[in-house]
Amino acid sequence: MKDKYSIVKGKVLTEKSVKDSEHGKLHFYVDPDATKNEIKRFIETFFKAKVKKVNIINLPRKKKRFKNGEGFRKLRIKSIVTLKEGEEIKEL
Repeated sequence: MKDKYSIVKGKVLTEKSVKDSEHGKLHFYVDPDATKNEIKRFIETFFKAKVKKVNIINLPRKKKRFKNGEGFRKLRIKSIVTLKEGEEIKEL
């Protein structure tokens, strides 16, 4: 990885992610080249919370039409980070 702050791109805000956050699961968009260990290390150092498990989901690329042809959106990868019991992140 070139920059350790470019691992997590943003937080996913959906109904499911809000319900999961009450149970200690956080959803993030991450860099496609990031591994589970890098995501875990980033969350533990940046938010200072213990991570139990990291799951990664490859989201399908959507086909989009433009003026002169067709193309695809950028590749997006979502990660679900499960925190250990009693841990929480108050900044989010």
